Order: sequence, then structure tokens, then C-alpha cells
Amino acid sequence: MTEIVTAGVLVIGDEILSGRTKDQNIGFIAEYLTNIGIDLREVRVVADDEAAIIEALDALRARYHYVFTTGGIGPTHDDVTADAVAKAFGVGIDHHPEVVARFRERFTEAELNEARLRMTRIPDGAELIQSATILAPGFKIGNVIVLAGVPSIMQAMMDIVSPKLKSGVRMLSETIRANAREGDIGGPLRKLAEAHPEAIIGSYPFLDEDRKPNTNLVVHSRDPEVLRVAVAAVKDMLTALHVPH
Repeated sequence: MTEIVTAGVLVIGDEILSGRTKDQNIGFIAEYLTNIGIDLREVRVVADDEAAIIEALDALRARYHYVFTTGGIGPTHDDVTADAVAKAFGVGIDHHPEVVARFRERFTEAELNEARLRMTRIPDGAELIQSATILAPGFKIGNVIVLAGVPSIMQAMMDIVSPKLKSGVRMLSETIRANAREGDIGGPLRKLAEAHPEAIIGSYPFLDEDRKPNTNLVVHSRDPEVLRVAVAAVKDMLTALHVPH
């Protein structure tokens, strides 16, 4: 059986925790990883605090195949992600000559101040994640992929790094609109889930077009035949309950 590849996400930033900035990265990364056959298992959000980043990073990188971090690699004093990652891996950190050269092409000597040079500091041994359109790079060290917090830049970095990642069999899914309230089908649905343990069956309530309570039933499996059988069972259950679907 193909190995299941797992990942965690570490979102870094005081602005996320305070609510000043609304996170746009978690959902994108989750969907991206699902589409390439990597299971996102955990997400943590921590402040711009070196000790907190190291603690969370050590826990996640020991538990999952990959850890994706977002945020904290900018030019200001509270951008401490690169330093925290270096300390977590027990390596040094310094201005990367290739990145410094790119900055010198972009900025004058007067513009290339200490703040901008902070973005050229990369942990020793890390692999750069950059392109012609990305000035300040992310980087990969061990199983940790350090990405920008700005959504458009983060997404470009994901496109660069993803071909190099190990992936497993993609999780398949199918959604069935139940046309019933979640509480009305909860009992039969639990029995059906117990009868099909090789599939993952979830229920997700929502308000339909008429603002009435409704439920989507979502079936997941990596095996197309397991998915087909479980979906058929869900539809049979709704038919037996005299629910149109």
C-alpha cells in the first residue's frame, strides 16, 4: 500500500492572533496539499515569538512528513521565523550571497538598508525557494518549508516547491446533498459509517437557498471502489428515510 504522506501548518504572526489580518493561507494550503496527495493533519497559529515558534516547529516536524510555515520572514524586527528555524535545527544563519546579489540588482546601496538585508538571512544548508518574480525567498530545511505570509507570494512559492515533495495517493471525495436536517439523519448515518470503516463519512450542516437547515454528506476514500460503495450506501440510506436526493 502506498504510504500516506502527512503535513502540518504553522502560521506565524501577532497580526493573525489579534485579528488585524485575516488568514487566507490555511485554506489554500489545505486544498493544495489534498490535490497533490498530502494529508494536512494539524494547523497551529503562534505569535512572533522565537521560543513559541521553536516549540511548535519541533512538535510538528517530529510528527509529520512536512511542516509548512507562513509569515515572519519580512524586513522588520518582529520577523523572527528564519532565526527560530535555524535554532530549531541547530544551525547558523547568515546573509545568503545569492540573495544579497539579487537585492543589489533591485536596490541602490542607499535603499539596501539593514531592514531589507534581514530578508537575505537564510539558515545554513537551507534550499532557497525563489523565482524571477519572487525577490525575498522562502526556504526548505529538513522537512520544514518556510513560506511568505503574503498570500500571492506564498502561493507562488507552493508552486515552486510542490514538484519536489513526496506525495501519496490522492484522497477522493464525493458530496451528497441530504435535503434533511443533520439531527434527523444522525442516527442512521452513524450506523452507516460503522458499516463502512474503510471510508470517511462526514456531515456538514448549512442553510439552503430558502434559509432552511440542510446537510451535505461527504464521503472520502483513496480507493475508488470503496468510495463508490460508500456513496451508494449513503444514497440508499436517504432513500430508505424517504428523503429526496
